[in-house]
Amino acid sequence: MKEIFTLVRTLIIFGITGFTLIPCTASTDFPVSIYQIISGKNQFSGKAIVPDGSFLKATAYLLSPAQQTDFNKYPEKSNRKNLAHLSFIASGSAYHIGKIRHYLCLILSLPLLFACTRVMYKGKDNTIITARSMDWKDEIPPNLWIFPRGMERNGKVGSNSIQWTSRYGSLVVSAYDIATVDGMNEKGLVANLLWLAESQYPEFKKDGSKKGLIIAAWAQYVLDCHATVAEAVERLKQEEFVIVSENIPETDKFTTVHLSVSDPSGDNAIFEFIEGKLKIHHDPSYTVMTNSPPFDKQLAMNQYWEDIPGTIMLPGTNRATDRFVRASFYINVLPKTADIRQAIAGIFSVIRNCSVPLGISTKNEPNISSTRWRSVADQKNLVYFFETTLTPNTFWVDMTKIDFARNIPVKKLSLDDHATYAGESHEKFEDSQPFEFAGI
Repeated sequence: MKEIFTLVRTLIIFGITGFTLIPCTASTDFPVSIYQIISGKNQFSGKAIVPDGSFLKATAYLLSPAQQTDFNKYPEKSNRKNLAHLSFIASGSAYHIGKIRHYLCLILSLPLLFACTRVMYKGKDNTIITARSMDWKDEIPPNLWIFPRGMERNGKVGSNSIQWTSRYGSLVVSAYDIATVDGMNEKGLVANLLWLAESQYPEFKKDGSKKGLIIAAWAQYVLDCHATVAEAVERLKQEEFVIVSENIPETDKFTTVHLSVSDPSGDNAIFEFIEGKLKIHHDPSYTVMTNSPPFDKQLAMNQYWEDIPGTIMLPGTNRATDRFVRASFYINVLPKTADIRQAIAGIFSVIRNCSVPLGISTKNEPNISSTRWRSVADQKNLVYFFETTLTPNTFWVDMTKIDFARNIPVKKLSLDDHATYAGESHEKFEDSQPFEFAGI
């Protein structure tokens, strides 16, 4: 593990590209190049391809320990000012090389174009709060909606769609007014949709034996039909229907997301479709989720960082793994309090810490996602906080003041044209026709 720490620390401090890494071994003449570690090939220069097609430019230098300081013997000496000196004690261990290859591939193969963070705070006296950021490379217009009980819905995939009637009322955030991407129901169950590039959904046949549910309504279905995480897990693990995905309208981007669910008891579950199979991660300890890689690998990366004091070093990029580590550290060192003002302020500070500055780009990554909005759901008191990047105020909705009775009109809080609200805002909602989920 110390070898992995040395390598990963060097990569983080000096950067993945733009530096030449000089690996060496103190006990053998078995030099290990970053290129070799990742690709497993016996080559010493060129581009190394990691699993998702990302590239690492790495030049390997065959240096024994005695040669480390004698760069003048090599034609690459003119680059020595750009060298990140890595003293890597490999001891010729295939096990260590395998572990390092695993961690490097996780670090280097993560997309930056779509990003979000979700985190749960657990305080005293059953204080449970879930926050999330929505990061996207373009504007993703949100609106807030109040949906009553008793709404008749269907899966929006044609005649073979599932059908249901909403059992619980909910307050949700729409994306483009075609999908529910976030929200809380009247029982305090919270659902958050976040991007996951590795998602692969089962095949759906319009004339098949299994009915379908469009991915745009996945979170809404969970909020409509369940009061607790345990209920949602029990229902969804039966796979009575197929989640059906489609391109984001007016784009060529196929929708790939995973779903997190939390409740006022502090329980958590993450639902992912990997290689066409549903994977459910269910445990109260799963308080943080970001994007790639899939959740089990996020846990593995975070377990490694737990051995490193967060006050000494934390990864600081906007990559999903770095945001996962920062959120995990800060949420666990916040004071555990029953003071709701302090708790809300604390979790807002964590989710803002994991946010991405608006409009940033780099030469090689011109389309980095920026944080567009943030939500914080107080699941004990049923208060939903919301803020957008382009408006100056945080506002909130006290759901205990909302009538979710059947036959009550749907209500909408429009955020078009950067509408600005402040304080408790449930009376600002207006009667509206519900939006239509994007279907096929």
